[in-house]
Amino acid sequence: MPCDPLRDLRAWQERLERLAAQGGSAWDPRMDVFETPARYVVTAEVPGLAREQIDLAVQDNRLSIRGVRPPAAPETASRHYHQVERGHGSFQRTFEFLDPVEEDGITADLRDGVLTVTLPKIATAPRRIDVQ
Repeated sequence: MPCDPLRDLRAWQERLERLAAQGGSAWDPRMDVFETPARYVVTAEVPGLAREQIDLAVQDNRLSIRGVRPPAAPETASRHYHQVERGHGSFQRTFEFLDPVEEDGITADLRDGVLTVTLPKIATAPRRIDVQ
């Protein structure tokens, strides 16, 4: 993959934003973003979430993913936890893409606790310019 300083800068910006946001977030699902020549793909580990607990929005080549994972069980006086490792709460992540995406072609699938969002790129053919 050729060096792209703008893409590298955006990746660093996203990392810094994640680090800054982690201070107030009890739970932040792990996400991967990759691209092919024809599409961008975002995958998120969201075990235990139902489709209605996930909100996706796209505008101006920016994908926003929001969701809420409630606590595993409500607190009761008879329950005494010895260890709690599974986080809960709300999360929000936004990804901006360099190439324009075809909003009508975006698909989202939730299977086995993994959300997969596929964003097709708008095909742009090179324009031939005749020399006069």
